[in-house]
Amino acid sequence: MSETSEADLRYLELLSEKFPTAQAAFTEIINLEAILNLPKATEHFVSDIHGEYEAFEHILNNCSGVIRERVRAIFRMELTTDEQQDLCTLIYYPSAKLRRMKEEGKATEEWYAIELTRLVRLARYLSGSYTRSKVRKAMPVSYAYIIDELLHSSPDEPEARQLYHQRIITSIIDTGSADDFIGSLARLIKRLAVDRLHIVGDIYDRGPHAERIIERLMRYHSVDIQWGNHDILWMGAAAGSPVCLAAIIRNNIHYDALEILENSYGISLRELALFAERTYRADDVLTPFEKAISVIMFKLEGQTILRHPNWQMEGRLLLGSIDAEAGTVAIGGRSYELTTTDFPTLDPEHPYELSPDEKTVVEGLVEAARSSERLQRDIGFLYDHGSIYLVHNRNVLFHACLPMKPDGSFNPVKHGSRLYAGRDYLDYAERVARTAWHQHDQMSLDWMWYLWCGRFSPLSGREVRTFERTYVKDRSTWAEPRDPYFSLVNDPEVADRVLAEFGLAGPHCHIVNGHTPVHASEGESPIRAGGKVLVIDGGFCQAYHKTTGIAGYTLIAENTGMRIKAHRPFSSIKDVLDLNEDIVSDTDKFEYEEKPLLIDDTDTGKDIRQQIQDLRALLDAYRTGVLVEHPSR
Repeated sequence: MSETSEADLRYLELLSEKFPTAQAAFTEIINLEAILNLPKATEHFVSDIHGEYEAFEHILNNCSGVIRERVRAIFRMELTTDEQQDLCTLIYYPSAKLRRMKEEGKATEEWYAIELTRLVRLARYLSGSYTRSKVRKAMPVSYAYIIDELLHSSPDEPEARQLYHQRIITSIIDTGSADDFIGSLARLIKRLAVDRLHIVGDIYDRGPHAERIIERLMRYHSVDIQWGNHDILWMGAAAGSPVCLAAIIRNNIHYDALEILENSYGISLRELALFAERTYRADDVLTPFEKAISVIMFKLEGQTILRHPNWQMEGRLLLGSIDAEAGTVAIGGRSYELTTTDFPTLDPEHPYELSPDEKTVVEGLVEAARSSERLQRDIGFLYDHGSIYLVHNRNVLFHACLPMKPDGSFNPVKHGSRLYAGRDYLDYAERVARTAWHQHDQMSLDWMWYLWCGRFSPLSGREVRTFERTYVKDRSTWAEPRDPYFSLVNDPEVADRVLAEFGLAGPHCHIVNGHTPVHASEGESPIRAGGKVLVIDGGFCQAYHKTTGIAGYTLIAENTGMRIKAHRPFSSIKDVLDLNEDIVSDTDKFEYEEKPLLIDDTDTGKDIRQQIQDLRALLDAYRTGVLVEHPSR
């Protein structure tokens, strides 16, 4: 027997522990073959949430309109638009809706019976895309038997059987369990409506409640995350990078979102605030708080850049070009007027050296971040469920870009003696990010900052001008040149080259990006390169709504094709309940499948076919006597 066949035999012996008889093997083959013929389940793509918890929660609850569409499909001939919306609101927010119905005196036994019946019908409709086993696993344990009975009834059953199911619903109401049961059905419906959620980067910054979003994702049944530049910044800070932490604090001061640092993650800014008050003037364009953290950040950035000359970022060493007496800074051979001349800790001879007080403040902040159990837990979740990119079901997902040269070739980045470009560069970036989390070495921590804002960072894709935006009056210096990728990828040929880099080819393959707000008000489309590139910056960040004209995009991939959902700004959950209104969304179905996709057509299908092949080999081994069956196992 060859070495390969010996290895195969050892594998089959291990497999036989799970399937100890021929009957067990062929039973599983039959089960897997059946699963291949189920419809492909729905995938939901969301990006750039930026701490806007309520808007994100609503997008999850309505599944970007999928719930409303399914309700319409079943009840359009029976219910008015308002009645359909009532049912949707009950599914989105069952506890709040039930409380409202009781306050209004509408929660009668008859109302409960009608709504329970409608929810069961909707759940039954959605469960058709899954095996009974998977549906049962999605049910709450306490009601699994009852829900299973109700889901597998039908109108053509004998009258006695129908009476049996009606009696179940009556008993649920009589025993006072209706509220809890409605909540359980609502959760099951939302679980069945979307099988997998993809977050294409930037959970953190700008909005106030990224930690609540992480908490919500921890409870979600199936989620993957492609890290964005804002996420990587928090990951670097949690791993112990002082410069990443300084950038986070500055961002949260700028967006008035310090609550997440102090209240949620227990990182006290008291020492920084006291240092700022005693060191900087208050009568200025910038507050002492902003001045203190900005100078600290730019000093730490300078130290990081000087440690890595291969990054070619010397042009960003601007703190040393300040002439505080003249009130100017030299940039690119020109002198520009500063917004402030208050730089008491800046030593012109050693511009990137922290003062003793600054060093003490930074050390305290880093220790607080490393000691925050909740921060470490949340960032651990990002690492466990995240990656730089994902190739899944004919789509490649990454947050920003694949750095390119103007000629469309992949731009190489040097580390040590090696050049990394294309997919190889993204793989390298992910290895470095994981090393930073586990080993906390200086090189990897520095790279976390580079991935946040570096000249050729695949998570940023632009030359960040934070210094100019902070200190320079002339706004012409604020423009941030973008990587050629962002314009070149709109060409179908370039998009095909990017797809090929990830092993994808064909008419139904796509690049899914976030990061860049789509200016819908100016006629910009999220669908580019003939449908090969999809830009779904979610637009959750309220600061962008005036610029984009909408609240951004999400993407739905179903067995019949793909569609972009354009959302209007979300007001509040209270308005949803008060006005009985959903987020207004426009649907653009841009791609249709020739025939509805089955699980057999997906990546899961590939895995199942491999399992079937292995089981057939095991079955053959049993039948030929190579392996002995063990019925008693």
